[in-house]
Amino acid sequence: MGRTAHFNNEQFVDAALRIAAQQGPAAMTIAAVAREVGAPIGSVYHRFLSRDILLAEVWLKVVSSFQATFLEALKKGRGLDAALHTPRWVRKYPAEARILLLYRREELTEGVWQDELKERVLRIKCALDDGVNDYVKRAFGKAGRKEIDRTVYALIDVPYAAVIRYIRQGVKPPRNVDDYIRQTYSAIMGRDK
Repeated sequence: MGRTAHFNNEQFVDAALRIAAQQGPAAMTIAAVAREVGAPIGSVYHRFLSRDILLAEVWLKVVSSFQATFLEALKKGRGLDAALHTPRWVRKYPAEARILLLYRREELTEGVWQDELKERVLRIKCALDDGVNDYVKRAFGKAGRKEIDRTVYALIDVPYAAVIRYIRQGVKPPRNVDDYIRQTYSAIMGRDK
């Protein structure tokens, strides 16, 4: 009969996320995660073969969390809601926002990846590309480079630019950021939803 596990993967991923968000990815070591959870270092290594794999899991968790609601709004044809998802999500998940928006994926996911992790990243990227392309086709009747660039700017670039300085300051974006995104979205996309 096997021993009952006292710790689970989620506890380690959440601890790694907290450490990386508060102190930066360099501070997220296996030893720091073990201390944060109160677990032996071996328990972390038993679940994650390396620090890089643990950071990859953090990144995948954060991206998946953000992207789910964003893509759902696009699927329903609600581009403005997709654009406004960024400041809303940042307010609700400030630690996750620091990970997603302050650090490049490469800073969090440098090492050798298992094939399963590579496949998950590819699925996330493809889901985003497909969601944006489908929305662009429905919004403009075609998905040429001009239409895609215009839409990505309105849905992704503008909201990112609107929230990044607040994330760097460690404060939640004020509500008027939503108004600025709404106005910019309307001007760029030629629509109010």
